[in-house]
Amino acid sequence: QVQLVESGGGLVQAGGSLRLSCAASGSIFSINAMAWYRQAPGNQRDVVARIDSSGTTNYADSVKGRFTIARDNAKNTVYLQMNSLKSDDTAVYYCNVLATVFGATLRYWGQGTQVTVPS
Repeated sequence: QVQLVESGGGLVQAGGSLRLSCAASGSIFSINAMAWYRQAPGNQRDVVARIDSSGTTNYADSVKGRFTIARDNAKNTVYLQMNSLKSDDTAVYYCNVLATVFGATLRYWGQGTQVTVPS
């Protein structure tokens, strides 16, 4: 099993910054892709940013140039640096990891962390 622990959410004024962290632990053989999703009330959960095992990144158009995803493979941790935050960024942010555990490659979710940017 894999446990994901997220941290770094909170309340920030428009234009401010936050850094989210997600640490994976457990019987992990390898971690493939790591990603951040977000879900605002009444909306579906959408991918925000993704980073694969080679370090290649992809971003949703709405966050390009403002958000940066990074990973520390030694710590099994993924980060999301969020700058120039807007009220539209308000959502619960979820860490998502594709990991191989005991020969099975499965997707795991964090518990979510709230990011609030007042309008």
